[in-house]
Amino acid sequence: MERREALLGINAILLAAAAQSAAADEHDQHKGHHGGKHGTLATAAADCIQKGEACMSHCISVLGQGEKEMAACHASVHQTVAICHALRTLANLDSKRLPGLARVAMDICKDCEDECRKHENKHAVCKECGDACSSCYKECKALAA
Repeated sequence: MERREALLGINAILLAAAAQSAAADEHDQHKGHHGGKHGTLATAAADCIQKGEACMSHCISVLGQGEKEMAACHASVHQTVAICHALRTLANLDSKRLPGLARVAMDICKDCEDECRKHENKHAVCKECGDACSSCYKECKALAA
């Protein structure tokens, strides 16, 4: 029973983080961010964060039911959400380091997309995450080129 309680606790933490991120995204949009020079990249990163957090939450739930093949998906999505937070921030700041970060994020997003595609027929949230990763990958590639 302790494992189940721990997984439920982690799931609650992830849902709270997702709500906080959504509130921050809404705040950024009201302030007019995402519309600057790298607005499409910032928006793609924000979508990746949102879909990724939903995917992580789903992975934890499914892992709690014993589907161990979701562990790699969870690890990949976790990395993607982390890099996309930084990517969105640097895009909104028009940072001179953005192209370098985009090159790293591009690879992480592609890895996550590949992992999510393995589960997209069984888990709709994985398909949504994979699609968001694909979009973010394309935006990163355009900037990093």
